[in-house]
Amino acid sequence: MKVAVSACLLGENCKYSGGNNRCERLLEVLHARPDIEVIPVCPEVAGGLPTPRPPAEIMGGEVVNNLGESVDTAYRAGVAAEMERLAPAIEAGELAAAVLQSRSPSCGVHQVYDGTFTGTLIPGQGLFAQALAAAGVRLVDAPDLDGVLD
Repeated sequence: MKVAVSACLLGENCKYSGGNNRCERLLEVLHARPDIEVIPVCPEVAGGLPTPRPPAEIMGGEVVNNLGESVDTAYRAGVAAEMERLAPAIEAGELAAAVLQSRSPSCGVHQVYDGTFTGTLIPGQGLFAQALAAAGVRLVDAPDLDGVLD
């Protein structure tokens, strides 16, 4: 079984701030399941964005950073690159799920920030989550992990 996982959840320092969102519970589950092949993903890095980078949110369907600059092209390029990399597993029916980082403009599963940079969350999905869902991949928000893979 293959599972795509946001690289920041695995402890990779690819988060906008330069850090990560290491999820010990996820790592425990994955360690207990040697039958799961983990595919780390980070659309932001795949799109050529640096780490660290200014925070970004979706505003009116476009990803912009807190400096008011559009970074939409890089985000969409990263989504395309990661989807291309996952395509063989998706097409073969081997990708069981994608465990994604909450609230991210790429990976948010249930909510994203509203584009005002005030910490306000709204219902919605990040660009990568949308693409995965459209491809029929089961999405798992990191906080909803319990019982899903174990």
